[in-house]
Amino acid sequence: MRHTLLPGLAALLLTAPLAAWGQSASVQDSIPRQALDATATPTTLADLSHAVPVIAKHAMVVSAQHLATRVGLDVLKRGGNAVDAAVAVGYALAVVHPCCGNIGGGGFMLIHLASGKDVFLDFREKAPLKAGPAIFQDEHGNVVPGRSTGTYLGVGVPGTVMGMDEALKKYGRLSRQQVIAPAIRLAKEGYVLQQGDVNILDQRTRDFAKYPNVAAIFLKDGKPYRPGDRLVQPQLARTLEEISKGGAKAFYHGDIARRVVAASEANGGLLSMKDFADYTVQWDTPIRCGYRGYTVVSDPPPSSGGITVCQILKLLEPYPLKNWGYGSARAMHFTIEAERRAFADRNNYLGDPAFVKNPIDVLLSDKHIDQLRSTIEPAKATPSTQIKGSLGATEGTNTTSYSVVDKDGNAVAVTYTINYLFGVGQIAGDTGFFLNNEMDDFTSKPGVPNTFGLVQGKANQVEGGKRPLSSMAPSIVLKDGRLFMVTGSPGGSTIITTVMQSITNVIDYGMNMQQAVNAPRMHHQWYPDAVIVEPGLLTDAVKKELEGMGYKFKQVQSWGADEAILRSPKTGLLEGANDRRRPAGLAAGY
Repeated sequence: MRHTLLPGLAALLLTAPLAAWGQSASVQDSIPRQALDATATPTTLADLSHAVPVIAKHAMVVSAQHLATRVGLDVLKRGGNAVDAAVAVGYALAVVHPCCGNIGGGGFMLIHLASGKDVFLDFREKAPLKAGPAIFQDEHGNVVPGRSTGTYLGVGVPGTVMGMDEALKKYGRLSRQQVIAPAIRLAKEGYVLQQGDVNILDQRTRDFAKYPNVAAIFLKDGKPYRPGDRLVQPQLARTLEEISKGGAKAFYHGDIARRVVAASEANGGLLSMKDFADYTVQWDTPIRCGYRGYTVVSDPPPSSGGITVCQILKLLEPYPLKNWGYGSARAMHFTIEAERRAFADRNNYLGDPAFVKNPIDVLLSDKHIDQLRSTIEPAKATPSTQIKGSLGATEGTNTTSYSVVDKDGNAVAVTYTINYLFGVGQIAGDTGFFLNNEMDDFTSKPGVPNTFGLVQGKANQVEGGKRPLSSMAPSIVLKDGRLFMVTGSPGGSTIITTVMQSITNVIDYGMNMQQAVNAPRMHHQWYPDAVIVEPGLLTDAVKKELEGMGYKFKQVQSWGADEAILRSPKTGLLEGANDRRRPAGLAAGY
């Protein structure tokens, strides 16, 4: 694997306007304000050509917050394995990355064992049992803006605590007390905020002020925190201590659940103690697909991530992306068309497998992929109105993803979320953690776009006890059965294309891991029918050519935060890459 930029990218570095990286862009209709990263430090295209990953011989941890990465690395150095480190990082992020790290949300964990076994753990949130298809509609059947995102009706039953506990019991070496202790210390003693931390907090300081219990923690004497301030969270420390002592039982059957339910009832929510008592996590078989001699391992439903990533890659496989070059008009055209068709299938046919039948084998079959590919015109954009869910009628972005590889070759990719930045923006009483607004990932009404612009069908309608369809896609790439890459990102519906591009950037375009996650991105999700691009991706000539083919573009400053690890097939060394869009993050290894 060459770690040099291919000619297409080299040309981009020479011809694209450097100032583009510093340009601001207004939030576009297709991606909500809370979904975007307006905090990313601008870089130049010349910076990308010199981007160098962190190199380590034995083990690597990459996360969106440097202190959480340090916690995971310390666990590995003390004899813990990749699962121990992943659980420790998960709890630490709940403290030092409260926008997105969580015990008030849920997510997915993908594990590759050194033995060659791959397993998937689903700890996605569930809808309250009292929820139904029309809870976000008024008496006339109209969707009420904000009901699924800013009220307790948007809160699903959290899954993170049970998920972490289950993973540790099954595959960890250390005790729960050992892996939670660093998070408790960070919450109790506090941590010093960097500019990257403050950038994220500043996006919702006005919302923090609405709720006295939130303002008491996340505002300093009523004003925003500044770099160098210490954020202390004693209430969260007490909650983590309860979990450390009592595990999942303390969270789902004890006083923590009672306080969350009481707050929900007092604020018009639907959560009950039965919802917490009935919550379960599930082990499942990952999605697998081939791409140019590599094997991509990713998430099955209720995540759409694995299937959709695989569909896009399978559609692209016959095309010589390497020869066309990164950012070229031909590579962009066929990638956009592959995304358009994969998202049409995703939005129409996928949902919680406990409630709907997901036609996975059909969607990933060569016959179906060939049929989809046959509809792509070689020099013309296909309007999304002409693309239907092809089998017949029928996430927030402020998620966080992290990757771990240990000295034995075990690897873990975790993506977990509370949906919006800081979820619903509310904390139940003195529990100290933000609650999710994950219910927005359901279809509020078939055919009506959700917060991320996704137009979905009945397969993902609200039902009590159901898990909402997710776009999360923590993924592991293997070569000849051996670990090659661990990747994943936040970003709602853009997660899928971010993960896909991190894979193609390395395999097709010869980038190193840091270049692959730093490179400017693009995204198309069927509807709305526009290509979202980051500054610097398109040269003027390429943009003009693609517009002549019928494409419409909307520029957005940045999104996502791919935290990835690559094992070099030549040297065997690990390359860790923290996304430039998360300046408070860190890749670290030994």
